[in-house]
Amino acid sequence: MSSKKENIDNLQKKLGEVIGLERAAQKAVDELIAMKLLKSGSKSEAKEIQKEASTHEEKIQQVVDAFSKDENVKLDVNKVEESASETEEKATKIMKTYLGENPDTAEALEFLCLAEGGEVSHYEVLKTICENFDNKKALTTVRSILKEEQKHLSQCIDMAKSAVQ
Repeated sequence: MSSKKENIDNLQKKLGEVIGLERAAQKAVDELIAMKLLKSGSKSEAKEIQKEASTHEEKIQQVVDAFSKDENVKLDVNKVEESASETEEKATKIMKTYLGENPDTAEALEFLCLAEGGEVSHYEVLKTICENFDNKKALTTVRSILKEEQKHLSQCIDMAKSAVQ
């Protein structure tokens, strides 16, 4: 069983990671569009996913704010932001490495699948961490975002498959 401090440390880190992934996802869509790797149908779907990523980032920021004001948790917002920045930077590097020199549309869409899969796994872990705290609103928010991320992953997989048909 984890100690209270370990639970808080895990919560801070994971909240930062999901914020960083949401930020990186928004930047990735812009970059893939700028590189002309997303065509009309996938472009509009990716823009919708990007818009939802912005909403998810805002909702998770509200969770961070709530935990930072909770006397039993006292989340360190600076540590969350450090984790977010580090994760965003790593995710951006991963995209550049994955796409390489001359990416095509299929590779771009497969990268979006990889990114969405990462978000799903991070939200699954965050959900488990949130279960250690008495904050039903935070848990409900994370569960709701997780469902949307699972939908995004399915959408990206469908887009990637249609790119190679």
